Amino acid sequence: MIMILQLAVVLGIMVLVHEFGHFAVAKLCGVRVETFSIGFGKRLFGFHRGGTDYRISVLPLGGYVKMSGDIPGEAPTGDPGEFNAHPRWQRILVALAGPVANFILAIVLLTGAYMLHNEVSNYRGGPAISDYVQSNTPIARTGIQTGDTIVRYDTVENPTWDDIAISTGLNLNQTIRFSYVHNGQRTDTTFFIQSKGDPDSDFLENLGLFERVQPTPLEVSSLSPGLPAEAAGLRPGDKILSIDGIQLHFVLALIAHLQDLAGKPTNLLIQRGDQQFTLQITPILTDTEQGKGYRLGFLAVPPPSHVERQPFVRALRSSLHDNKKSSMLIIEIVRRMFTRQVSVRSLAGPIGIGEQIHQAAALPGWMPIISLMAYISINLGILNLLPIPILDGGMILFLLIESIMRKDVNVQLKERVYQVAFVCIIVFAAFIIFNDITHLPLFAHIKP
Repeated sequence: MIMILQLAVVLGIMVLVHEFGHFAVAKLCGVRVETFSIGFGKRLFGFHRGGTDYRISVLPLGGYVKMSGDIPGEAPTGDPGEFNAHPRWQRILVALAGPVANFILAIVLLTGAYMLHNEVSNYRGGPAISDYVQSNTPIARTGIQTGDTIVRYDTVENPTWDDIAISTGLNLNQTIRFSYVHNGQRTDTTFFIQSKGDPDSDFLENLGLFERVQPTPLEVSSLSPGLPAEAAGLRPGDKILSIDGIQLHFVLALIAHLQDLAGKPTNLLIQRGDQQFTLQITPILTDTEQGKGYRLGFLAVPPPSHVERQPFVRALRSSLHDNKKSSMLIIEIVRRMFTRQVSVRSLAGPIGIGEQIHQAAALPGWMPIISLMAYISINLGILNLLPIPILDGGMILFLLIESIMRKDVNVQLKERVYQVAFVCIIVFAAFIIFNDITHLPLFAHIKP
């Protein structure tokens, strides 16, 4: 229920802002807006002003705008306030206003976040240095080792770890170009990105490649009672200088090393104050969120991060840059779907989006949920600009065609196109929802 409420609030804001964009420009152009509703369904209360019914409706899931004469195929009555009575360029502006409002919302959200409290991991913007490479993986066969720097990943030169994660998601089950530097020598090679079939799993973990998140050793934060780390004498505050002679700086890299050992004892070089000594610990096989895995039984101090409070101009520039990057990513995903390089099964519907919102809301600070809201708003804006009838982009396409022809498209033809498009969108939506359901834990762990 909490997830449903979070989904309703976030998507409600996105849709409401979208519809307000249409409403504001329609009013500016002199189009008569019959209804501006917050929510759907039966009218609860509201007021009338300027020929518009401003209402609160029973289902608080976004809202809608009803303009006079805006139903596809509806014959004009000659009323100058009707939508179809206005010049095509004004109707194009009204159609564009919804997506533009979503773009503006995304910019405002990130600008505000960067000005107030932008928590940034120290390592994310730096070079992509590997902390551990899991054995028996395609990327391990390229020869990359712990401490090597990745200098090319697919089409990206000198990538950050964010670039690598994004590019991995775009190239599942494909071979990409890959370059790294080891001891000052560059190696240019390729490797195959194998999808593990779980859309919620971390792309880098699936690769068997783990990032160096800090230059300093792992530090123990707390111990789990009764597990091997406590029994061996590990204490909070201990620093793990190396594991079996390997310097690891990321707890997930250590866990991957334990999986490679398959339960064999591991030797940890520990620093406690001014003393250094070795502890031998035998991992235990336990149940985790990802299934069974080997653990020592301690929590590590989180990687270092810092808070940036940017001035308005700098925050706006950062917001524009990040939203542009998100937009290019979304467009690239759409392009690769049409070229069958990205599966439509990777798309998330309302259930998948709800899970993402719930996870972001559970993370500390406001930045995760604000960033996700901005990304969803950008998604909604770009989706509505696709040249598909019923969507804003389809309306714009028809208006552009009519502008070139200098006459309206046949009403019956337009009706048929809208009907076919409506059926296709319903089928596609049903497929996405079914895809969401099959990814739920109840079904995801059922194996043939």
